[in-house]
This record gives sequence, C-alpha cells and structure tokens, in this order.
Amino acid sequence: MRRLKRIVLPAAGGRPLTLYERVAPVLSVLGVVLMIFGGSIAIPWAVSRATNDGAQGSYVEAIVASLVAGLVLYLGTRGRHRREIQPRDGFLLVALVWTVLPAFATIPLLAQIPGLSFTDAYFECVSGLTASGGTALTGLDALPLSINLWRSLMIWMGGMGIIVLAVAILPLLGVGGSQLFRAEMAGPMKDTRLTPRIEETAKGLWFVYFILTAACAACYAAAGMGTADAVMHAFTTVGLGGFSSHDASFAHFDSPLVEAVAVIFMLMSAINFTVHFLAIRGQGPMAYARDPEAKRVAFWAGAATFMVGMHLWGQGTYDDLATAMRHAVFHVVSVGTTTGYSAADYAQWPVFAPALLLFLSCFLASAGSTGGGIKMIRAVVLFRQALRELTRIVHPNAVVQVKVDGRVIENSLIFAVLAYMLMYGGTVIVAMMMLMASGLDIVTAVSAVLASINNMGPGLGLVGPASTYAPLTDFQTWVCTATMLLGRLELFAIVVLFTPAFWRK
Repeated sequence: MRRLKRIVLPAAGGRPLTLYERVAPVLSVLGVVLMIFGGSIAIPWAVSRATNDGAQGSYVEAIVASLVAGLVLYLGTRGRHRREIQPRDGFLLVALVWTVLPAFATIPLLAQIPGLSFTDAYFECVSGLTASGGTALTGLDALPLSINLWRSLMIWMGGMGIIVLAVAILPLLGVGGSQLFRAEMAGPMKDTRLTPRIEETAKGLWFVYFILTAACAACYAAAGMGTADAVMHAFTTVGLGGFSSHDASFAHFDSPLVEAVAVIFMLMSAINFTVHFLAIRGQGPMAYARDPEAKRVAFWAGAATFMVGMHLWGQGTYDDLATAMRHAVFHVVSVGTTTGYSAADYAQWPVFAPALLLFLSCFLASAGSTGGGIKMIRAVVLFRQALRELTRIVHPNAVVQVKVDGRVIENSLIFAVLAYMLMYGGTVIVAMMMLMASGLDIVTAVSAVLASINNMGPGLGLVGPASTYAPLTDFQTWVCTATMLLGRLELFAIVVLFTPAFWRK
C-alpha cells in the first residue's frame, strides 16, 4: 500500500506527521462541533412538539445523524496524536465546519418541503449558516413554525460563528482554541484580544450577542410583531441574515415602527462586537468614538440615505419626501449591512438606487460584526494607501505612513488587504463569468455574485427582492453556494486549502 505523504509539524519524537496524524485532531474537534450542532436542533424540535406541526420526526433524524456522526469522529480520533491545534489546522477545521454542517441542516427541510431538491436545500442552509439570507424557498407563510424557526436559528448561530461557541469549550477537551478564533473572526483586526484568555473572549462576545438579540426581540414585540415573529426576526436581524417567515419580508408588516426597530439593531449589529463588549466593560460611548469603523458606518449610512431618498423623491418614485426617506433609510441599512430584508421591491426603483445599495453592501459593515463584504476597515486602508501613492508621485523621496485615526497601519497589513482585494475581485469576475456562460443575464449574474460573496442575500434581476434563487439551475445555484462560503470565510480560509504550500513540507 502506498504510504501516506509526510507533511509538516513534528510529532512526538521529532519525526514528521503523516496525513492521518495531521488531520486527526481536526476531525476530533469537528466531531465536537457536530454534536453541539445536533444539540441546537433540539430547539426547533421542542417547538415542533409543542405546536404539533408534524415535523418532529425530521428533527429527531437530524439530531441523531449529527450526534452519531460527531461521536464517531470524536471517539475515532480522541487521544490520538493530541497536540495544540496549529494555524493551518484552524483553516482546515473552519472550512470543514462550514461545508459539513449545512448537509446535516438540510434534513428537516428535505423532509418537510415537498419537491425540494438537495441542491436548493443545501443552498438554503449555507445561506443560513453564512448569514447571507438568500432563499430558494417560496410559500414561507405556510411553512411549519418550527421550520421557519430553524431557518432563523441557523442565521443566528452562523452570524457570530459556531466556531466561536466551540472555542469556549475546547479547553475542557484539552485542545487550545486561539488559532480557531483567529481563523473564524472576520477582518484584518482579528488578532485583537479583549481578555487575556481567548475562551473568555468568546464567552464575552456571545454574551453581547445574546443581550442584543433579546433586546431586539423585545423591541419588535413592543412595536407590534407577534412573539414568534419577534424572536425569529431578532435572530436574523442581529445575525444580519435577512431570512423572514413571510414571503413579503418586512412589507408584510407595513409598519414604520417595526422598520425603525430593524434599522437600529441592524446598525448596531454592523458595528464590531468587540466595541460593544468594551462599551459594556466600562468604556461606555467612548468605545464607539475611538473605533475607526463605527463613526464611518454611521456617516456613510446617513449620506447614502440622503442620496437615495432625494433621488427617489426627485424621480417621482414616491409622492412625498417622508415616504421616500422611510424606504431609503430601511433599504440602505438593510442592504448596506448585508442583512437583505426588503419592505419594497427596490429592484424597480430608478437604477441609481439599487446600484448604490449593492455597492454599499461591499463595505458598510465593520470587521468583527456579523455582516459580510469587504468591511469598512479594509476600504479605509485602501483609500489611505491610494492617497499615499498619490503623495509619492508628487514627492518621490517622502516617507509617508498610512494612518487611520492617528494609528499607523503596518505595511504587512496593507499588503494583506491588497491581496484580499485582488482575490475578491478575481472571485467576483470568475463567478460572474461562470453564471453568464450558463445563460444568466448580466444584471442577474453580477448582482447574484455580489450578493453571495458579500453574504447579502437578494440581488437584482431574477434573484431580486421580490423573487428567490429558485429560478436558477443547479449549476448556477452551486456557483452561488460556493461564492457564499468563500465570502463568509473571507476567501483566504478556503483558497489556502487548494495551495500546494498548505499540504507540503
């Protein structure tokens, strides 16, 4: 039998690790995550049992499948080659989690939605766990309550990242979690720690996440939503995912007060959660004032709202300025923060407005938030770098540093941002060309790719806010699914797995 290829990392005794020894600790932790995920399915099962909606059996199947698969992986690798997880292991584990978990999440959907294909079910679950919010389902109002709850719960878990939850318990298993935390957290500032122990950091972030979700649900209920809708939409608002329990999304409620609640909590969720944590820990409002992204998120959201609102009013889309501004602020914040709710079919607005909304989805959310896209901090660094190059053209011998709010940005970080942007642009072009080659029109193809890589959900054309991704072929759906995964893991965590350097010595 051909021997396994030997790769990096010395084992006990100094010899190189085999491929099995390399992946065994990763599979062990994946088993734990699968068991945690299986336990989370008990929540919609309990709701299904309480409401007697007939879906109980499908949840039992999903729970058993997740627990058994996780237990087999854990027991089969437990105690073998135990060691601290290395950075490369973190990338592999994160990629496995975000591709394997959606397969188990499809079980209730396939059992309860007649005619649903595995392709569409997997797309739906990837969209949920990546907090994208694009859906391939119709007839949401008629689905069992527990199914809609399961969809929204996936958004909530994926919003902060189930890996971060796992990090909090990994020390109990004798496996360190700092590499996992760095691989999962979004943005170039991911190495910042809030507490000396990474496990405490994960717990602190989840505490903030839970408090914000509870407050959002309470505000939705006070604004007139029913209890079930309030909880489900709180999950998807704070998770910035945009799944709704109604086909009409927020147009179903037609309530300025409900929309105002959504705007407030979407903006809060688009801010780096470490800033919320620091504010709670004693820094108060100054934590937001010091953050290089929070004030820029607020500024650009306000500026875009003014531009879109005035444009809609000036073009006669809405008769009065108040109505135009109401729809402008909701959709600027919803699309810009990559949530994806809709209270109107903005695809029918004058072309400037939906084009600006898609552009905002690329950068309005902060790093360390539950939003997707390039992130505000990267956009700021890119702009500052462009200014530095312009200065160098005029003054070739000048020593110019890139600064953001007085903080010097190291060249290594700038190079990383430039590399990310190159990969981002390349991914958009390749995915767009694949969709157009398969027969999609350019508006649908471009918007579907941007919506997928930014984890925003609805696009324009065939996948606009008044439609779903159901009209796409299986090939087109898989392209969008892969693009969502690349966007959620910020490209590097997936692409690095396909480089020879990752596997060789």
